[in-house]
Amino acid sequence: MPAFYHAEDVGTLYAPRTETAINAGLASDQPPASDDQQRILLLLVDPQVDFIHTDGALSVPGAVNDTRRTIEWIFRHSEQITAIAASLDSHLPAQIFYPPWWVDAAGRNPAPYTVISCDEVDRGVWQPVYEPQWSVRYVHELETDARKQLMIWPYHTMIGTLGHAITPALYEAIAFHAAARASEPVFLHKGMIAKTEFYSILEPEVKVVGEPQGDLNVEFLKHLMSYDRIYVAGQAKSHCVLETITSVVRHTHAKPEALSKWYVLIDCMSSVWHSQIDFDALANQYFEKFAQRGLNVVRSTDPLG
Repeated sequence: MPAFYHAEDVGTLYAPRTETAINAGLASDQPPASDDQQRILLLLVDPQVDFIHTDGALSVPGAVNDTRRTIEWIFRHSEQITAIAASLDSHLPAQIFYPPWWVDAAGRNPAPYTVISCDEVDRGVWQPVYEPQWSVRYVHELETDARKQLMIWPYHTMIGTLGHAITPALYEAIAFHAAARASEPVFLHKGMIAKTEFYSILEPEVKVVGEPQGDLNVEFLKHLMSYDRIYVAGQAKSHCVLETITSVVRHTHAKPEALSKWYVLIDCMSSVWHSQIDFDALANQYFEKFAQRGLNVVRSTDPLG
């Protein structure tokens, strides 16, 4: 591990030591990524303060240790990792999954973690404040096509807040790798369309015609698939990681061998906790199903091969 790295820093908030990390990378004497015969990408899904830190707005239990394992995996395999890409969940104050979008018959907003079904919307239990026609259609389409119900979330990863930032210790690892391998990281913002959810980094839950990012991000998927291996870590296993892999499965179904490029670092992600829904069990069912179709489910301690 580089001298500047301290495991206890993971999950704490501080100004990243960017210059120190870059200088350490430059001094590490690693070959440039352009020389790699096997091109390996690490894809970090929403590795942000609000998801990882224990006091984050939507803290995922276990995320600090997940991130520590991810950082140390980067340092151990830096010479083999060609590039790093990271998505950033990016939100605005009034979105369809936040309390202000909905009211009950008494004009009260739903509490975070309330589940809103299309049946409740049809019966007037919950009524949309914004985009009424779209909102009614949305909950129906969500249940029909995505086979899930609308969840109201706490305000999280709001653009311009500390919670939106990549957790500092991980950012330092990204900067170290960029300098060590002469390989610029790629950052992808997602989630800014107010009237749809955006779990997968590749596409929204319900498509919004005419909006940037309102459909499948074909160019970014092509970019990912240009690598020989894609390793995935991040938060949350049950939501944004799972839905990203689901998108990959959906859009590469005609090429079964494509899924064999994907490696899920299962010990570098955790599931959202909910008092009534076992999100982790549901996620595991899907990953097991995808593994039967070629997805590689591995641990950070496994060799890259």
